[in-house]
Formats: sequence, structure tokens, C-alpha cells
Amino acid sequence: MDENGYFIRLENLVKTYQMGETQVQALRGVSYNIREGDFLAIMGPSGSGKSTMMNIIGCLDWPTSGRYLLDGKEVSTYNRNQLAEIRNRKIGFVFQVFNLLARTSALENTELPLLYSDISSKKSREMALRALDQVGLKGRELHKSNQMSGGERQRVAIARALVNNPSLILADEPTGNLDTKTGDEIMNIFTRLNEDEGITVILVTHDPEVATVARKRIYIRDGLIERED
Repeated sequence: MDENGYFIRLENLVKTYQMGETQVQALRGVSYNIREGDFLAIMGPSGSGKSTMMNIIGCLDWPTSGRYLLDGKEVSTYNRNQLAEIRNRKIGFVFQVFNLLARTSALENTELPLLYSDISSKKSREMALRALDQVGLKGRELHKSNQMSGGERQRVAIARALVNNPSLILADEPTGNLDTKTGDEIMNIFTRLNEDEGITVILVTHDPEVATVARKRIYIRDGLIERED
């Protein structure tokens, strides 16, 4: 964190996309600070800029102007390899589409982020088993992803995000493909990871009920933060 105790600082972020001859401003000067251990929901209608903001926080995209500081350091100073290292070591990603390898076990899917590390295969397996246990899949490690329910597959996706012990989890509509009961179970996992493990969680959702789980909520419209509660 920086000298003010902020884990993430967004300073006047602008993101402009070129669509043919037209310029589209996805973000129009967003500033916001996030402390370590926060649980934040980003809400807004389709096209509001919430996913663009998420992608910049996740080092998957870059602002056209403005500054993004992660853990006290400006992200624009990192080279491509350093950014890849941050994404792999510091940030866990969970998406609406589970992005699991079909006909591959829960354990193998969870180990994927460790394949390009210098961690031994034995240690990788131990880390993956621990992550699966954290999301309630102990005993299901060898089940293939195509043999699992949607809720189980999302649990595997969360375990994969957890396997490197990240300090930040970014979840983009993680309950979007799930029924209400299963979605509640998934949100309970995020709450537990935040409260018990101290992991910072940032969630993008259009569902007000899902957003109530977070301790803070911001509403984005037309590329600007409209309000916070």
C-alpha cells in the first residue's frame, strides 16, 4: 500500500477507444481509492464503463490518460513481463464464463496458473488441493469439468484464482450464469475469502442483490462514478 494506506489508487482515468472514425470514451475521468481488505462492488448499466475499469485494475488494459497505482507503484512503469508477473502472482480473475479446460479435472484446471512458475509439481499439487478445499471441493478434485454443475465449475474457477495466494480478486459477473441459490453460495465464498483471508475483492455486477454482499458500492454511468454507498 502507499503512504496513505491505499492499495489501489485511480487518478483521473480516461479511456478512449477508436471505433472506425468515431472515438468512444469508456471512462471520462474516474478517481477512486481502495484499501487493502476492501470488498467493492462496481455497478452500472451495460456500456457504462464498469468492465473497462475492471480491466485496467486487472492490468489487462491501459488508460488513455490518468494514473493507476497498485500497491504504491504506478502500473505504467512496468514492462510487459512485469505486468504478466503481477497478473499471475498478485491478482486472481473470476469471470461469468468459467473458462475451464473441458474434460480436464478440477485439480488440473486449478494448477494451470502454476505451470509457468518454478514451483515443483509436488508443491503445485499441494497448493491446488488447498485452493479447492477453500472453495468446498475437497473430494471432487479428480472430477472432470464437463461432469460438474455450473456452481461447481465456478468454484473451480475461484480455486484457480486463489492458487497463487493473490492479494486481489477481480470477479466480473461471477453469478451471471448461475441460479439464485448457487449464486448465493458463490457470493458466500467471496465474503469468507474477504473476511477470513483478508483478500481484497472487487466485483462487477448488474444485480443489486449480489452487490449488497459487498461493503462498498460505486455506480458508474457514462464513464463517470455517479455515486457511492
